[in-house]
Amino acid sequence: MSLIKQLWLTIVVLLLLAFGGSLFIGVTSSRHYMQQEVQIKNADNANALALTLSQLDKDPVTIGLLIAAQFDTGHYRLIELRDPEGQVIDLRQGGETVEGAPGWFVDLVRFDVPPGRAVVQDGWRQYGTLTVATHHSFAYQSLWRSTLELFGWFALAGTISLALAAWIVRTIRRPLRAVVAQARDIGNRRFTTSPEPRTRELKEVVQAMNQLSGSVRDMLGRESERLDVLRQRLQHDTVTGVLNREAFLGQLKVMMESSGARASGSLALVRLARLGEVSEQLGHADTDDLLRSLGQTLEQLGTLRGGGIAGRLGGGDFALLLPGAVDLQAFGQELTQRLQPLQQQEERIKLGLPSALIAYSQEDRPASLLASLDGALATAENRGDLAQLIAEGPQRLPLFNSHADWRKALQEALQAGVYLGRFPVLDANGKLLHLECPSRLRLKGEWRPAGVFMPWISRLELDTALDMAVARETIKEIARHGKPLGINLSPASVRNARFVLDLRNLLQSQRDSAEKLWLEVPESMVIHDLESFRSLCRELQPFGCKVGLEHVGREFRRISDLQDLGLSYLKIDASLVKGVDRSPEQQTILRGMATLCHSIGILAIAEGVDSLQEGELLYELGMDGVTGPGVRQHDKPA
Repeated sequence: MSLIKQLWLTIVVLLLLAFGGSLFIGVTSSRHYMQQEVQIKNADNANALALTLSQLDKDPVTIGLLIAAQFDTGHYRLIELRDPEGQVIDLRQGGETVEGAPGWFVDLVRFDVPPGRAVVQDGWRQYGTLTVATHHSFAYQSLWRSTLELFGWFALAGTISLALAAWIVRTIRRPLRAVVAQARDIGNRRFTTSPEPRTRELKEVVQAMNQLSGSVRDMLGRESERLDVLRQRLQHDTVTGVLNREAFLGQLKVMMESSGARASGSLALVRLARLGEVSEQLGHADTDDLLRSLGQTLEQLGTLRGGGIAGRLGGGDFALLLPGAVDLQAFGQELTQRLQPLQQQEERIKLGLPSALIAYSQEDRPASLLASLDGALATAENRGDLAQLIAEGPQRLPLFNSHADWRKALQEALQAGVYLGRFPVLDANGKLLHLECPSRLRLKGEWRPAGVFMPWISRLELDTALDMAVARETIKEIARHGKPLGINLSPASVRNARFVLDLRNLLQSQRDSAEKLWLEVPESMVIHDLESFRSLCRELQPFGCKVGLEHVGREFRRISDLQDLGLSYLKIDASLVKGVDRSPEQQTILRGMATLCHSIGILAIAEGVDSLQEGELLYELGMDGVTGPGVRQHDKPA
């Protein structure tokens, strides 16, 4: 039996004992009091009538009339007069009917009252003995009414007491439930904290568990910071802090090979012209400061745009990668505006900061893009200090020519239904964790990958419509085949309260299928809108679906902020995975990331795995699953 039930049972038993005992004592006291009153009445009436009879002539007729008159007016059960020898001189006796009180109550409290007796004198001689007994019906009625009133007051007091007890139990149960929930979270390696209750015993328990959670969070923070230092050393330029050439080109390759929204976007090159001359004029330290400022400017622009990545390709050449829908003209103007203060702040030398931009898509090759940008950047450098050119990429015929055409086509495609791709995520035994299901839309008679239409989906603000269509189709597929499926949610959908409510209702109606649904959002959500992501996790937690982050890398140091969200998995970005067999530093980082994930009960899954051998190494490093172009469902490590 639970503690709360035991507490309720104790309260109810105590109330029953208290009010039952009080009712018993009250009824017994009232009965005793009324018996005394009836006994006194019998004695008084007997004495009064005997005195009257003593003063009369002892004519039998006169005595009989007086006794009859007294009997008829006084509610008596019995008036009897006997001579000294015990012979009846006169007798008046009537039946007793009790009205206004139930029979069981009368039997339960039946009075035992002796009749009143008095001596009737005839001068100095005893004439006889008078016995008087009054009716008890009025006493029973009065006792029944007082019992009902007493019971009513006790019932009211009991109700108030139960209400007060319910409030007390609720005040105890609320922190107790919080303690149980926190203990369960800690058992599941989710080190949450709870507000301290006022109950001293519970307060001590919560303080101890909060201290444990705080210690774990501090440990996670220290370890994740240490891993981030290693990652920074491996992937970032030591002077500017942005990605180095190898890491940036790796990110570009990963994005262009992806099947999602990152497969298309924009790429910009910015050059600090005449770097040798600048270094001679300003000195090495000031030149490094200038390069650092340029890198920070590009990084801030990328963060502001959402998901942008800045890198230093070498010397004075910097690159900025913006995945997703980008208006090149507006992007170019904003880039020039941010470069202008940097170009004007140095008075000792005239700085040149030319730039070139190009749009990329899934069909392009990184080498071709960079070659086109290099040519455009050289031309821009010859034209002026802040000159900018938009490079021409490969000529591709657009699917649709206008916003209206794109909107109509996308809406029709969404109404017709989405198609789900299938890419396996396997564990170390070759068993399926889930199938990644990127969406496809039928446009101009062909199923197009997300890289084709996602920029327009975002530009036309159709993210929530697409995500809801994908969620419904995924739930249907799970119900049909029973396999666990994973889908992506866009940041716009996660921020949309209406979408979250609709998704919650969908999962509520399909609880069995919801348990096999894997949902993931980009790592950038942690940077830009952690509270919306926290709200999503809280809303979906009751349905058993698994929520995770994809493309995790740059913000892994914030894992200590995520340990109380109930995340099921993290997908490590392919830029940290590719080439892991050739880089001991990458292996150290991935092993540490897997260990930290396991310490808080989160699965670590590697993205972008190119071969089975690479997957085997990742399993040895502690990864729970792998996915990528080199992973097939029949693959099983030796």
